[in-house]
Amino acid sequence: MSFRKFESDAEVIAFARQNSPIFSSEARLHVDEIGDGNINFVYRVADGAGNSLIIKQALPYVRIIGESWPLSQDRIRIEAEALRMAGEHCADLVPQVYHFDAALCAIVMEDIGSHDNLRHALIARRRLPLLAEHLGRFLADTLFFSSDLYLDAHRKKALVKSFINPDLCKISEDLFFVDPYCDHERNAINAPLRADAEALWNDDLLKLEVAKLKAKFLNQAEALLHGDLHSGSVFANETGTKVIDPEFAYFGPIGFDVGSILGNYLLNFAGQANLPGDASERRDYQQWLLDGMATLWQTFESRFRQHMAEQTNDPSLQLPQYADWYLGQLLADSLGYAGTELIRRTIGLAHVADMESITDPAQRAESERLALQLGRTLIVEREQLADMEAVIQRVKALAG
Repeated sequence: MSFRKFESDAEVIAFARQNSPIFSSEARLHVDEIGDGNINFVYRVADGAGNSLIIKQALPYVRIIGESWPLSQDRIRIEAEALRMAGEHCADLVPQVYHFDAALCAIVMEDIGSHDNLRHALIARRRLPLLAEHLGRFLADTLFFSSDLYLDAHRKKALVKSFINPDLCKISEDLFFVDPYCDHERNAINAPLRADAEALWNDDLLKLEVAKLKAKFLNQAEALLHGDLHSGSVFANETGTKVIDPEFAYFGPIGFDVGSILGNYLLNFAGQANLPGDASERRDYQQWLLDGMATLWQTFESRFRQHMAEQTNDPSLQLPQYADWYLGQLLADSLGYAGTELIRRTIGLAHVADMESITDPAQRAESERLALQLGRTLIVEREQLADMEAVIQRVKALAG
């Protein structure tokens, strides 16, 4: 079967029936196209009796642009395999993959509709008691068990080869490390923030540190990354968390994934300064976000350290002193990449609702300016911030 886009609800329903175990043969199914992303088509197939699933199909180009921007469909294979690998170690934190069809470039997977988009939940100031611990566990388990700390050399290198993802990596390379640091045509800058953006473009110290982070992103095949771990790629409720959409997955520096989600905590922190609502409520929620960052890192660090002590087979990597050094480097890397996420979401191409929901441009610029200050600080001072408590105190100082 050669590739063809699903052209009708009937085709989607037939594919769902053939490739999933959840519908009875008598069930009447209906389809909703629910994709709100820029790249793929996403469908929900349901029977009206509480059973449903998701089908995601990758086209050979960027959906919102068309055939003028071609994109490798191998990204959907990478996504399916990344979800399955994550499911081996934290099955409760990712959707189950029922089927992957290479010819149709489509995944059939569990519907996580009982969970809500994390970005929207954070903007609404919902308190999700398990979120930070779940994210720390997801990061520790998926990253450790795909690294040289656990895998033998042949398995690791075979996986690196399997997850080569140049098209999606090129998007990240440009949006994280190139566009925000020059007057690029893809950038989108709030007019009152223009002078702040120009100051970054002339900040050679900052650009030197960003170049170092980019070099790691390009060359350090440390573990299998999600590659796009922002709050829009997480769905959560009061009892559970699901991480989705790892189509940007590739082997890179562990700190990139950790930093990306920490950066999204801080994007919401900056946005809360000017989002609608009671000022004291917004301040309380900012503290909840900082507490969540501390819990996330503590969970990640303690679980990763435990894995290193109990699961590392290479005797040269088993020294406790090595674990101390390694986790210190991971924190510094994570802070640096958190900084690049803050900056690129503020003056680059892909903005976030945490800021865009602030309707007044001047007020939005206040939050955006804080995001830029936080981003620069985390990048430039990442080696001096010795622990997460020091990071949190630095954030509070900048927020005033």
